[in-house]
Amino acid sequence: MSSTELPSVLATSVAPKVGAVRVAAGERLRSVGLPGITLTIRSRPPAREGLPPALYVHGLGGSSQNWSALMPLLDGLVDSEAVDLPGFGDSPPPDDGDYSVTGHARAVIRYLDSADRGPVHLIGNSMGGAVTTRVAAVRPDLVRTLTLVSPALPEVLVQRSAVPTALLALPGVASAFTRFTKDWSAEQRVRGVMALCYGDPTIVTPEAFRNAVEEMERRLALPYFWDAMARSARGIVNAYTLGGQHRLWRQAERVLAPTLLIYGGRDQLVSFRMTQRAARAFRDSRLLTLPDAGHVAMMEYPETVATAIRELLADTGELADADSATTGTMKTGTTKSAGS
Repeated sequence: MSSTELPSVLATSVAPKVGAVRVAAGERLRSVGLPGITLTIRSRPPAREGLPPALYVHGLGGSSQNWSALMPLLDGLVDSEAVDLPGFGDSPPPDDGDYSVTGHARAVIRYLDSADRGPVHLIGNSMGGAVTTRVAAVRPDLVRTLTLVSPALPEVLVQRSAVPTALLALPGVASAFTRFTKDWSAEQRVRGVMALCYGDPTIVTPEAFRNAVEEMERRLALPYFWDAMARSARGIVNAYTLGGQHRLWRQAERVLAPTLLIYGGRDQLVSFRMTQRAARAFRDSRLLTLPDAGHVAMMEYPETVATAIRELLADTGELADADSATTGTMKTGTTKSAGS
């Protein structure tokens, strides 16, 4: 048992099944029962035996579907799995109701320990970036490399556009927002989310938009949807205020794994000005800036992100594909920018 484990408690409720979760071509879903949590894992069959494992961790309000565009681009390099964190995607709430960053990190650690898949190439976005930073700091034995896409690390001056998300952490706000928006359609909600998360929402294809609306309708039917959102938002805010060895920036400094940092120039949730601080905090870091990307670069520019991950693996000697002659490298501490 990891040092971050806590005893499990009995479930207080049974999460209902609502609708069907979309599974893209080549993907498969499975449910994994662990002490205190049940996790849904999205995966792709490995291109061949012996590929190093990778685990993808989504952000607040997201799910393992957020990685469906990126995972096939890394076929042949890694054995890809993406997790639905407790209370998100197709994973029911945790038995103990713990949606803190530490609670989500504990869920990732429990899965990796139980599956005996470590060390993995760990990839996180937004809240998932904070979660994977904590995992890499407290369990370096589980992490080969770390890739962070717009990680939710503490900012002193939060962007104005990120304030409404942070307000979900306040008691009563989620229920008030639910009442206020009860007449909003799933299409309206999805357009609002995409306007906030994408650098250019017009790049979203009609098919991708329909899929997002379908998923939004499914989630809104879950009785715990807003509770999971509010408690996870509160967990991020609380993580921002922690001090000492549990402070996220302190834990970033403890990460030993080679780290790829990816930031979008049009990100409305994580400030672009955090790039240099992050590059200094992670001791073995590489920084990729995408001027036209928003908060979810792996969904907006999956080919560019896939290339950067391939370069990270090549640069650190982790590239499984022997044919890496055409792969460039990004040197530690340097910045490489890419447009659309």
